[in-house]
Amino acid sequence: MSKTPLSSLGEFKLIDHLTRNVKLYNNRTIKGIGDDTAAIEGDNDITLLTKDLLIEGVHFNIMYTPLKHLGYKSIVVNLSDIYAMNGHPTHVIAGIAVSSRYTVEALEEIYEGMMLACEKYKIDLVGGDTTSSASGLFISVTALGKVSKDRITYRSGARPNDLICVTGNLGGAYAGLLILEREKEVFKANPQSQPDLSQFAYVLERQLKPEARKDIVDLLMEKNIIPTSMIDISDGLASEILHICKSSNRGTVIYEEKLPIDVQTATIAHEFKIDPTTFALNGGEEYELLFTIDQKDYDKIKGVEEITVIGHITENPSQTDLISTSGNVITLRAQGWDSFRKDN
Repeated sequence: MSKTPLSSLGEFKLIDHLTRNVKLYNNRTIKGIGDDTAAIEGDNDITLLTKDLLIEGVHFNIMYTPLKHLGYKSIVVNLSDIYAMNGHPTHVIAGIAVSSRYTVEALEEIYEGMMLACEKYKIDLVGGDTTSSASGLFISVTALGKVSKDRITYRSGARPNDLICVTGNLGGAYAGLLILEREKEVFKANPQSQPDLSQFAYVLERQLKPEARKDIVDLLMEKNIIPTSMIDISDGLASEILHICKSSNRGTVIYEEKLPIDVQTATIAHEFKIDPTTFALNGGEEYELLFTIDQKDYDKIKGVEEITVIGHITENPSQTDLISTSGNVITLRAQGWDSFRKDN
């Protein structure tokens, strides 16, 4: 029997492969695998259900990740999936597996961060599990939320000529990661060194303590806008827009000059001799929202500082174009985070 390495498929093709024969048996399940969350029909609204894992050595490095920040982030990354369905989170369940090298005080810090996130987003931590692991730290969080039946937004609803919008700015989390990795190597070479990271505060917070975009979901409701599709940016902008295109059977054109990139992010990109556009397209871990809207809704969002129109949806599913600032047409490729790719 042949052995197929996981890296030959990558994360998303592996998910497709493993779930290709999944059948749904409950008629209340509206959406199963394939979106930011599952969607389960209720009497008056829809329940949203999602889960994320954070694994030491894969998703975080304990050498430079404050435990309180880690607890906070473990909650927020799940809430972001709920907001990406145009819903609001209500409850979380947290599971932790931890090795004996961690102390009670360390776990207290993690839970303190979790509770800070619950307080900020007004959600309830209602259960979970704690167990031992042979090595390292594993955090598993399940989040539940609600959305009204007439407002739920999937990845699959994008239509030709819809405008592509993104919240906030892009690439900062990756810039923060590069700074942390660089300083880690400096410290390993000289443990007496005391780096001053204050000048990088913005991008470090983007990496270590991201926020979910509840404000945008509330704003869309206030302005009576229902996106035609939406996804959160956890694996990189290019990867996420291709998810929307695949789910919607549509194409896309986005414009390099429209990509929102913070000045500090661009400065760090140049310092590392990388094009800032690469940060924006492939950096990931942003937890910003990428969504499409009907052109008739443009006037409602054109003055909103936190929303940028970066392109439009096209009819042809094979068209996935980035128009560079020089006018060249570049095919978008998903080169962001992939758990099973060797270069990650």
